[in-house]
Amino acid sequence: MATDATDAVFSPVVAPTTLEETVERLGSAIRAGLLPAGRRLPAERELAEQLRISRSTLRQALGALADSGHLVATRGRGGGTFVVDAPPLGGRGSGTALPADWRDRVAVRRVHEVGVACLAAERAAADPAGVAAGLEGLDAQVAAMAGATDFAAYRRADVALHVGLAELTGVPALVLRAAELQAEATDLIAQIAHPRAVLTHSNAEHRRLLAAVGRGDVAAAVRTMRRHLAGTEHVLAGLAPA
Repeated sequence: MATDATDAVFSPVVAPTTLEETVERLGSAIRAGLLPAGRRLPAERELAEQLRISRSTLRQALGALADSGHLVATRGRGGGTFVVDAPPLGGRGSGTALPADWRDRVAVRRVHEVGVACLAAERAAADPAGVAAGLEGLDAQVAAMAGATDFAAYRRADVALHVGLAELTGVPALVLRAAELQAEATDLIAQIAHPRAVLTHSNAEHRRLLAAVGRGDVAAAVRTMRRHLAGTEHVLAGLAPA
């Protein structure tokens, strides 16, 4: 019979960032030993119903955790999705544990980037022509991430997009701070794996963000940026070294 703690692991996911929260939920449970080595997860249909997420989202989350070395899927009689015998201490980075204040750092970045998204959208609404060239350049970074063949290339374009968004505000101090925060974010992200499903989902958020900024929709830009950064926090928590 499942323990109360395990019941909590498989309780419904309620965040708007369902993919990232599912990765965090299962990854954290593996790291904490609530899902021990060799544990077979419920069947896909059953688990999706328990978490109240779509099966396609569940497949993406399980695929991300398989890519990061936390889960393994086997076929045939007795097959299923299992926690690996020796879950990784970290990702494909250095394996160094995240700093104790990493959530504080994420919070500082969230305050900054949500404000940047707000100002960029306000400027786009007031002066569409003035931001058109900048937005075109950011669209090119989204395309670069979509076509990246390794994480280093993806991350370079990712940094350029976030710093470029700050440039759209026309406030030099915000651009400088954006560059500093992206350097900190790179240090944190280096400690985890970078599953393709997570990167693809994140880049889709980039597209939605730029669309909101481009049409001068402040509320949508803020909402999308908050969701995007919440997703990053969930993934860091789920795949972070023990």
